Amino acid sequence: MINTKIYKSVYSLAEKLMAADKKGDKEAFDSLYAELKAVCIDNENTDKDHPEQWETLADFTEDLEEALVGYEKALGKAVAINAKDHMSSIAFSMATLQIELGQTDAAIKNLQEAKVNANKIDDKEFKTEIDELLETLLAG
Repeated sequence: MINTKIYKSVYSLAEKLMAADKKGDKEAFDSLYAELKAVCIDNENTDKDHPEQWETLADFTEDLEEALVGYEKALGKAVAINAKDHMSSIAFSMATLQIELGQTDAAIKNLQEAKVNANKIDDKEFKTEIDELLETLLAG
């Protein structure tokens, strides 16, 4: 379970990052991103470490390759605590980036993983989204 204080700070930073991005305020975005990264690094390998903060950091990482590395780290942490919801959402995010990068086979593999892990969660819309994207790739 993610520490409530950390969750609130990560969630608050994510909201501010989205607002800065929407306004095109690069300076604010970069500063907030650095703050979020610091939270992740400060908590790494402590009892406050959680895949959600790493997943959020990857969500806001502009370089696709770097974002994939971030999701990879988040996935490792999600697997370590067997957090199926995070395992499926991270694998799905990775797949969407891999599609953009032309890494179709890797994307298919991640979507298949996301599908397996999503079996354990209640979000039907998300399961449908995974299925549809997977079908599209397999049909291609």
